[in-house]
Amino acid sequence: MSPISRRTLVLGGLAAAGVTALPVRSAVIAATAAVPYPFQLGVASGDPDSSSVVLWTRLAPSPLNSDGLGGMGTADVTVDWQVSTTDTFATLVASGSVVAKSASAHSVHVIAGGLNPDFDYFYRFRAQGHLSPVGRTRTAPAAGTNGRDLVMAFASCAHYEEGYYTAYRRMAEDNPGLILHLGDYIYEYGATAGRPRLHAGTTEIVSLADYRRRYAQYKSDLDLQAAHAAAPWIVVPDDHEVENNRAGNIRADSTPALTAAQWTARQAAAYQAYYENMPLRPAQVNGGAAIQLYRRLQWGKLATFHMLDTRQYRNDQACGDGWKVCSDADLASRSLPGNAQETWLLNGLAEHTGTWDIIGQQVFFARRFNATGASMDSWDGYRASRARIQQGWLDRGTRNPVVLTGDVHRAWASDLKQDYANANSATIGSELVCTSVTSGGDGDGATTIPDVGTNPWLKYFNNRRGYIRTTISPTQMRADFRAVAKVSEHGAPATTVKSFVIQEGQPGLQAV
Repeated sequence: MSPISRRTLVLGGLAAAGVTALPVRSAVIAATAAVPYPFQLGVASGDPDSSSVVLWTRLAPSPLNSDGLGGMGTADVTVDWQVSTTDTFATLVASGSVVAKSASAHSVHVIAGGLNPDFDYFYRFRAQGHLSPVGRTRTAPAAGTNGRDLVMAFASCAHYEEGYYTAYRRMAEDNPGLILHLGDYIYEYGATAGRPRLHAGTTEIVSLADYRRRYAQYKSDLDLQAAHAAAPWIVVPDDHEVENNRAGNIRADSTPALTAAQWTARQAAAYQAYYENMPLRPAQVNGGAAIQLYRRLQWGKLATFHMLDTRQYRNDQACGDGWKVCSDADLASRSLPGNAQETWLLNGLAEHTGTWDIIGQQVFFARRFNATGASMDSWDGYRASRARIQQGWLDRGTRNPVVLTGDVHRAWASDLKQDYANANSATIGSELVCTSVTSGGDGDGATTIPDVGTNPWLKYFNNRRGYIRTTISPTQMRADFRAVAKVSEHGAPATTVKSFVIQEGQPGLQAV
């Protein structure tokens, strides 16, 4: 991917050292200079294919206004957009106008089409006489072609209060071609005193205005804006985008107290705000409590991304949730992604459209157990469901399955076994678990693998914050575990603390 130039940094607001969007405001048209700067939440792109990409922004001159509309009021606003092959925008390859509607919190989701495959582009918006920051994006390779090797970073779990988003900044500086976010983009809790940063509001969020304000607070962070502006994102939610440890329509507990109608309204609000704030292809939420977010994206013949939703369709956690021994976890009737999504995944794995079949999802996939049991919130709580999927990819001849995981606030790496009751059984895939961006605080840097004696397929563990950077080629996938020393202070460097390689056609992790 082309490096960001100094012009993009200055005019686009993607400065490496915390430069704000203020320089863009010097480009304001004089007649509208009194209009507040509306691009406080930055820009983003996402869900690329070989000829198009989603371009996103949301107008919010006062992001934390109590009504959730960011100071924009109830009037709709026309937004112009431009795409160019250079950050000077001397020649445009695509452009147009779109209406940012108050009903959608003045967010826009533009499909910029007619683009060349496997190509780098720059984009920006104009509204109310102001220019937005400049973003950089990339299209996927054409069908049947590998394109360039893909540098892809992935992350999860970014609790605003528990630290600074240095990991996002370091991801941007790696110049990735693609970023995956595997959930817990926001957290729903009220403010907790004594933390490095505080949520706006002291109580747990429940209303549409609450969720909109929470996204606005998170997206005001310049390090997060830098990561969004550096590359297209593919996003899926986990639980905190609605409420911790939810399972389908079932709450983990009764705090805060809600009637059934209020719980349904809360889910609808959460998913509407998620769509409004993510670079997703336009979808109709229709005020319902669900939105289909599992989907498949093709990166030429190099990779197929199967992005799962492991919250909306799952059965309730077995035996009341928690870490325990539970025979119900083996019931064939239980599914973590839900039966329809299981079928959808297996059908996709049968297509063999990419060298690498990458399953992006939320919770620990490999078996991990000890004398006290296993986590009922993970795939260990849905063991028959996991077995169906693993056997399914074997039956379909899926050559290079790799599971990407978030959720657990620690970095892990694991081989996936055909039979977890037999440590010597065949290795049939790999799992890479990213740590959190901030959740859990600084961490102690421990690297001793917990429970490795009863789970010898576990290959790596680290308790630091950060992300995973992968480099994907037709012959191998390299995974670099990147960690920052502290998130309680801003600006720590990122270092590669461990690397693994997966060779094409040879399931399993090789340390390098």
